[in-house]
Amino acid sequence: MSDSSIPAHIGIILDGNRRWARKRMLPSMQGHKKGYENLKTIADAAFDRGVKYLTAYVFSTENWKRSEEEVSGLMNFALHVARNEIDEMHKKGIRVLFLGSREKLSEELLQAIMDAEQKTKDNSRGTVGLCFNYGGHLEIVDAVKQIVSDGLSEDEVTEEELQKRLYHPELPQIDLVIRTSGESRLSNFMLWRVAYSELLFVDKHWPAFKVADLEAALAEFASRQRRFGT
Repeated sequence: MSDSSIPAHIGIILDGNRRWARKRMLPSMQGHKKGYENLKTIADAAFDRGVKYLTAYVFSTENWKRSEEEVSGLMNFALHVARNEIDEMHKKGIRVLFLGSREKLSEELLQAIMDAEQKTKDNSRGTVGLCFNYGGHLEIVDAVKQIVSDGLSEDEVTEEELQKRLYHPELPQIDLVIRTSGESRLSNFMLWRVAYSELLFVDKHWPAFKVADLEAALAEFASRQRRFGT
């Protein structure tokens, strides 16, 4: 593949952790933990193949509607990841960013998130974005609120000014979106950055998505002729 045929930024809607677990008569949290382990594997492989950014949808603002037990388990696991798993990514030279609302998150989780971002901020092998407590509509609303707070006039409001106020605006537009588990929708994922993304829907549940599937996705991306409104 030529360099231009490799997506600089991949977005993954890693769907199917719970269904993968149920199929194996395991608790839901086992599916989420397996999904996280797989995310590390796929991110490693993506960066090895020239991808610069990989952003994953791990907990949406709508996920608060799930059972109290599952939400509590996910919050505890997120705290564990931010406190104890970041060292592994740091040693690999991976930068970690969290995208999403800070509302409803505990002070200790917020501190762990800030510490993880600070620790890995100078890493350059690749960037993993974790959309956590994230909603695409909310991100745009929060950016608009910031524009109002900054006192911009109507004539000063541009796409560039709004983009500068997104969560971690240094993340570029997404070139390729992969959604697993056979669902064919975006589910409020990175709406501003997916305007011209190539979309790929895969039947496998996320924990069963292998490096070979990533390679197939990259090959599919390379075979497409991208159009940007032309």
